[in-house]
Amino acid sequence: MVVCVLLQLILLSLTAAHSQRTLQGCPDKCGNIAVPYPFGLTENPNCYRPFMGISCNHSFNPPKLFLGHGNVEVLDISLKGQVRISNLIAWDCYEDGVRTHWNSPSIDMHRFPYTFSDTRNRFIAIGCDTLAYITGSNGRNYTGGCVSSCYSRESIIDKTCSGIGCCETVIPKEVKNFTLKLTSFDNHNQIGVFNPCSFAFIVEKDWYNFSASDLRDFHGRREVPVVMDWAIGNKTCEEVLRGEDMADYACGSNSHCLNPNNGLGYLCDCNKGYEGNPYLPNGCQDIDECADKKRKVCEGICTNTLGSYNCSCPPGTYDDGEQDGRRCISSPPVKKEFPVLQVTLGTGLGLLFLLVGSSFLYWGIQKRRLIKLKAEFFEKNGGMLLQQQMSNREGTVESTKIFTAEELKKATNNYDESRILGRGGYGIVYKGILPNHNIVAVKKSKLVDGTQIEQFINEVVILSQINHRHVVKLLGCCLETEVPLLIYECVNNGTLFHHIHDEGYVASLSLETRQRIASETAETLSYLHSAASIPIIHRDIKSTNILLDENFSAKVSDFGASRLVPLDQTQLSTLVQGTLGYLDPEYLQTSQLTEKSDVYSFGIVLMELLTGKKALSFERPEEERNLSMYFVSSMKQNRLFEILEERVVKEGSREQILEIAELAKRCVRLKGDERPTMKEVAMEIEGLWRLGKHPWVQQDPQETELLLGEPSDSSGYNTTGYDSLKDHVILSLGGGR
Repeated sequence: MVVCVLLQLILLSLTAAHSQRTLQGCPDKCGNIAVPYPFGLTENPNCYRPFMGISCNHSFNPPKLFLGHGNVEVLDISLKGQVRISNLIAWDCYEDGVRTHWNSPSIDMHRFPYTFSDTRNRFIAIGCDTLAYITGSNGRNYTGGCVSSCYSRESIIDKTCSGIGCCETVIPKEVKNFTLKLTSFDNHNQIGVFNPCSFAFIVEKDWYNFSASDLRDFHGRREVPVVMDWAIGNKTCEEVLRGEDMADYACGSNSHCLNPNNGLGYLCDCNKGYEGNPYLPNGCQDIDECADKKRKVCEGICTNTLGSYNCSCPPGTYDDGEQDGRRCISSPPVKKEFPVLQVTLGTGLGLLFLLVGSSFLYWGIQKRRLIKLKAEFFEKNGGMLLQQQMSNREGTVESTKIFTAEELKKATNNYDESRILGRGGYGIVYKGILPNHNIVAVKKSKLVDGTQIEQFINEVVILSQINHRHVVKLLGCCLETEVPLLIYECVNNGTLFHHIHDEGYVASLSLETRQRIASETAETLSYLHSAASIPIIHRDIKSTNILLDENFSAKVSDFGASRLVPLDQTQLSTLVQGTLGYLDPEYLQTSQLTEKSDVYSFGIVLMELLTGKKALSFERPEEERNLSMYFVSSMKQNRLFEILEERVVKEGSREQILEIAELAKRCVRLKGDERPTMKEVAMEIEGLWRLGKHPWVQQDPQETELLLGEPSDSSGYNTTGYDSLKDHVILSLGGGR
């Protein structure tokens, strides 16, 4: 009887040790949620480690947990380094085009050992007229976001978050705080019936599946679950185990230290063969593998040991020698003699045959392998598609050189980092030096999915159609490497963005140079739209895609997103592509690509040239973040000259600057039909530039009026008189360059 009682007491103590979650005398639950150490309830500071206290609010039924003394609800705690919390949702609602209510929630965890999990969470936005972005800090400030659009409820696909009604993106590592923001391109005017509001939130990755019904009210939700990573302190395992910090070491016996994948600090985990809470002094207890009936670890006799177990065979049986005692047989295995002679003879003959045969086959196999590999790369990199595309075009690529992989490897010094000229949306550009000492730019596409190959072939086909002095010239390509390569002329004076915005270059361009760059870019786009054999829409005009040569002459580049437009089509349905800040809002809403989309983007570039400001910057106040809206608003309020770059104001006449600004304003009208064509834009900019180069044209306005037979009004934004004067000047100077 006494023996039975002792056995029961031992079993109870072992069970308690295995199930112990927190320190002795400390509560281990709040409502239905377990609170394991190093966490603990704030009512007793001795029950938790610094900054890991959690308050239990008993005014709810069942009671709820909250981080610290705040209002962030805790849903679950895992000793593997995660805490699930409830997170607020951002919303932005409109009625008849008027914003009715909105919010921009934020969370700051800088004072706490919590970091938003980059692997377990996603940033999601819901809406058909939605630009959502998240600003925060992951050691340094960052901004991310996504765009979601749709123009009818029928176009939405449930459970698909790919930009039609719903978009998503990842968040970076080490995010400690964030703020969510929402804005609209058209105040939900066209889609308000079925989507009056936009929503944005960080959420646990597998928790949310998009549904078209969410566009109406998102089921009335105001909070969603988010996973936080946590750790002990802010030192790594190596730092805390050096000795001086061991007094505060959090890991108990039979455990080891782990460095987390996200954020500072360290975690604890039980050693192999142990389980329990590694943060308690004796929290990791031995696992009795022999008592676990779910896993049969031995066929013989199992003996448990600390952290492991041993297997042995019962008396009268024998280990078969192959499974460490797990398999026992009734008689000892027969020992077979090793066939030394046979093995030696066979090995010798085999080696002789291999030596003789390999001398004949090696060269042939290597040659066939190289030929096959090149053929595989050629097909994978779109060689067949390129041949098919070019055979359907009137032009050919006879003048385009096919470079070998070895030539380009030597030209770029084996693609050395020091040779990188820039990184684009579809690849990296290297500086190459050919044997004839010509300098070229080698564009190496990224290793991604098959759609990138289509972008690459698209660029080859489009550039083969273009012969213009202000378009970066395609010199050749290479398809026999793992990644496809394009070889261009090298334009080595940086991008327009670099000369307008980069530190040390602000205000470095004169107004005359800016006008000439704008004129050359507009002339190029006009050529692409109307003078090329097949009209071409660039689709990604921006200051980073306008290169400058040593004479600051413009060269339009990066045709990876462009589209050839059949002559009998005025618009084309495409998957929306482009760059935020330059993207045509009408194209974003309808997915209908037209030449007027390039006109809109060019208008933004004009505004950059006038103001020296970036097209989109979250560092500026909210009303100034989108340059297009800020520029047009400033013109309406007669505050244009307050936002222009100082050098532009000093070097240009008021009338000349107002004309350029009015042109930029017309280019960014919301409706494409109300924008001028690129040909009209090019002619007008050419006239404005010519006038700027010959100020004598403006010295006698009365004489000009007499010549034209009508008055000119340059005191406001009216441009009728000036347009007439401009046409006269263009004709008198020979009609362009």
